[in-house]
Amino acid sequence: MFSLTRADGYLLSTDPARLDLDRVHHWLSTEAYWALGRDRETVARAFAGSIPYGVYRPGDGAQVAVARVVTDRATFAWLCDVFVDAGERGNGLGTWLVGAIRDHLDGLGVRRILLATNDAHGVYAKVGFAPVAAERWMELDRRDAAAVPVTPVTPPAGKERTGQSPLTVEA
Repeated sequence: MFSLTRADGYLLSTDPARLDLDRVHHWLSTEAYWALGRDRETVARAFAGSIPYGVYRPGDGAQVAVARVVTDRATFAWLCDVFVDAGERGNGLGTWLVGAIRDHLDGLGVRRILLATNDAHGVYAKVGFAPVAAERWMELDRRDAAAVPVTPVTPPAGKERTGQSPLTVEA
C-alpha cells in the first residue's frame, strides 16, 4: 500500500479498508456529474477493482477526497472518480492528490494515464496532463445498451480470421 502525508497533515492512502464507501457513494451519486444516481454496489465493485486513493483530514481522520485508478500496473491507467469534498476545496488538495497519483503510478512503471473531465482541465494541466489526439482514440459506450442492439461479428462459413485485425476476415 502507498501512503503520503502532506506538510499540513492531510494523509493520502491506497488502503481500501480506510475508504468511507458510504461517503464516497454519497459524493459520487449526488454531487459528481459523471456518476449521478450510481448505486452503492456499483461504487463498491468499482473501487474493489481499482487502486483506491483516499485523502484524510488531519486531526479527526475524516475522508475528504477520493480517486480511483483502473490499471494493469505496468503500462496504462485510467484516472477516474476524482472528488474533493466541497468544504475542503480551494486549498490545493485536488492538485496534490492527482500529482501524488501520477508519481505513484510512475513508480509502478505506468507511463500513460488517461482521464476525462468537463470542468477541471486546469487542475490536471498543473500536473502535466494535456488534451489527447482524439482521432487516435475510439470507444464503445454501452451506458445506454438497451437502445443499441449489438450484432456479433462472425466470419462467414469457411473463412478464417487474418492476422491483420481481430475483426478482419478474409473475403
